[in-house]
Amino acid sequence: MSKQDLAPAASAGCCAPVAAAPLDEERATGLAAVFKALGDPVRLRLLSMIAAREVCVCELTPAFDLSQPTISHHLKLLRQAGLIDCERRGTWVYYWALPDALDRLVGFLTAARADA
Repeated sequence: MSKQDLAPAASAGCCAPVAAAPLDEERATGLAAVFKALGDPVRLRLLSMIAAREVCVCELTPAFDLSQPTISHHLKLLRQAGLIDCERRGTWVYYWALPDALDRLVGFLTAARADA
């Protein structure tokens, strides 16, 4: 069966219309990077800790059975995805969530749910 064979049935109203505003390529690429960063349980846990309040890296490392360099790598990926930021204060680095990034993610998920 070809696509042309399916076209008349779709135009006859048998199917629900596709979302009115599908993602453009740029936004889809950006969201894919965010979801890739969130696709690891350690990074999800880190983000949940950081989103609750500003956190020193010294508080994050003991919460996991992972080395400090591994935690730093996960934090780097969350930063590259634009979900968190950090600042060095003396010998410690403090992390916080970026509210605009979290709001965009929530907005996308809310819109996706509304379209369902």
